Amino acid sequence: QLQFVESGGKLVQTGGSLRLSCVASVSTFVDHAMAWFRQAPGKEREFLAAISWSGDRTHYADSVKGRATIFRENDNFTMYLQMSSLKPEDTAVYYCARRPTYYGGPEYIREIDYVDWGQGTQVTVSS
Repeated sequence: QLQFVESGGKLVQTGGSLRLSCVASVSTFVDHAMAWFRQAPGKEREFLAAISWSGDRTHYADSVKGRATIFRENDNFTMYLQMSSLKPEDTAVYYCARRPTYYGGPEYIREIDYVDWGQGTQVTVSS
């Protein structure tokens, strides 16, 4: 079973930046589109960004477009989310997950479109 471990979450000041990582447990990572979501306290899990299995196509939510970059290094079984111009409303637990089908694109934005969620990494943005 494909498993993911997220890391890179931390306390940052408004306007700061960070890079989140999502490391896969097995090489089949390279065959699946991936996505980042986040969940703030008391809110539903929110789609942020997705990337195709090959990394050549991406899709972003309006809430992070222009401030986030999703990319992957298939050789290292790792996906990243680089975020800048952070705001207090970016405070949340950030999760990665994969599409259950092979060789897909980044157009899926619902939580139910993804499987094998990681445990999440906490991002806190102070004002």
